[in-house]
Amino acid sequence: MLDGILECKLLDRNICNETYRYFDLPFCSPGPKKDKKEALGELLNGDRLVTAPYKLDFLNDKDSEIACKKRLTKEQVAQFREVVSKDYYFQMYYDDLPIWGFLGKVDKEGKNDPSEYEYYLFKHLHFTIFYNKDRVIEITSQSDLNANVDLTEEKEVDVEFMYSVKWKETEIPFEKRMEKYSQSSSLPHHLEIHWFSIKSGVIVLLLNGFFATILMRVLKNDFVKYAHDEESAEDQEETGWKYIHGDVFRYPKYKSLLAAAVGSGTQLCTLAIFIFMLALVGVFYPYNRGALLTALVVIYALTAGIAGYTAASFFCQLEGTNWVRNLLLTGALFCGPLFLTFCFLNTVANAYSATAALPFGTIAVIFLIWALVATPLLVMGAIAGKNSKAEFQAPVQTAIYPREIPQLPWYRKTLPQMAMAGFLPFSAIYIELYYIFASVWGHRIYTLYSFLFIVFIILLIVTAVITVALTYLQLAAEDHEWWWRSFLCGGSTGLFIYGYCLYYYYARSDMSGFMQTSFFFGYMACVCYGFFLMLGSIGFRASLLFVRHIYGEAVVGWEICSWIDGVPCRNF
Repeated sequence: MLDGILECKLLDRNICNETYRYFDLPFCSPGPKKDKKEALGELLNGDRLVTAPYKLDFLNDKDSEIACKKRLTKEQVAQFREVVSKDYYFQMYYDDLPIWGFLGKVDKEGKNDPSEYEYYLFKHLHFTIFYNKDRVIEITSQSDLNANVDLTEEKEVDVEFMYSVKWKETEIPFEKRMEKYSQSSSLPHHLEIHWFSIKSGVIVLLLNGFFATILMRVLKNDFVKYAHDEESAEDQEETGWKYIHGDVFRYPKYKSLLAAAVGSGTQLCTLAIFIFMLALVGVFYPYNRGALLTALVVIYALTAGIAGYTAASFFCQLEGTNWVRNLLLTGALFCGPLFLTFCFLNTVANAYSATAALPFGTIAVIFLIWALVATPLLVMGAIAGKNSKAEFQAPVQTAIYPREIPQLPWYRKTLPQMAMAGFLPFSAIYIELYYIFASVWGHRIYTLYSFLFIVFIILLIVTAVITVALTYLQLAAEDHEWWWRSFLCGGSTGLFIYGYCLYYYYARSDMSGFMQTSFFFGYMACVCYGFFLMLGSIGFRASLLFVRHIYGEAVVGWEICSWIDGVPCRNF
């Protein structure tokens, strides 16, 4: 049997992440205020729920019941008027079912001057609850527009907060009670847009497939050409990707940073795959409050060993020696900027007294998860990677002295290549981005995880193909410094997503104020940085496999290592 507890909080209309405690406003309470014990994910989500002044006992109808009475002072009237003018609303939960309602209204009809607006506070709520046997199926609330309090003048006001409750029987089974909250995502016109998003991604994927087919034909012609050149013209001037074979596997600059970036990106990619698996099996059903954030924190900690192993193994393959420094760099590469951003934004939230500010106990729990789970797994993964003794598999040897890179046109340099590499993957996902942003930063519910997973797979494939194509063009221009270029080109989609943030903020959202702006751009910077690392590691891995393949195929019949001034080139 239900205990009739209704839990509530306050939200800003423009951004659902700016939340406040219900009794931050001078609502009255019939008894002592009782806070709800929140789980980790609920605290991260900004939920600081408290028992509402309404009692909803099972099958107990009520008509115009007085919840409590209060005399509002001038200051309290001004406080209510301010939140009514900003369209703040409450969110309540009854048996884990959410309901919403505005606190009041502003009468602007026939008034051109804002000073003439009239402000009203709703004081009577009507609750309608549908039940099936002994289970609650649905709950709705409506404010009585005729029962309100005039807040236009700054004077003391007596308020009686009232409520009515009506219980109605329904045939909807308990298992389907959450379908109502996902219907907005599943309406025909929304589904049509999602399907259009998939079609756009498939078109981009087909374009990449055609491009890959052309690239394979060009490579086949290259193999035939170079084989003919070896047999018929040994003194022919060397050009093309074949003739930089002595430098293509030369170790890159800042190899420790590259290894750490690849390790962190691999961890984030693994994290995304696990999250999608949980979503597809129905773990993140609508209003399973905090489940997604809890999963992100826990799975990120559990996958830290993947980052440590990948980074240390790759670093040692590149003949790196200071693996401890590489370990520290791997651990701090993503968590460091995220931690600094969190410290700043948590300070901002504290200054605004918003519930987005995490309490000390929650911060301590996250720190313990990082210290007792993520860090040991990161170290163990790094030790396992260091001791794996895997060798870098290079099909050709590397010359002692680097070959000079010819002067390249501007469009073959890093920034133009990144712009080209990021545009196609971004074009495959930008339609779906709106729904994700509207869910995370607005008030819409996203439940079509299957569509999102398909778009994610298309994103990975397109990123890999376009990065490989640009790597081939770079090698064909005899530029052998492809290592960092492939990572930067693969991750450039993250920069496009951050550019979309600017468009969404100014064109699609109603956000304003320092807190909303700093939260949006601060946390989106961390998300886009994570995309940069994840897609960068995908692009680099694909390019590495491609380079190994083409030089492995072409090495047959080659004299792959020449003597320079009487000194043989070293073995990679």
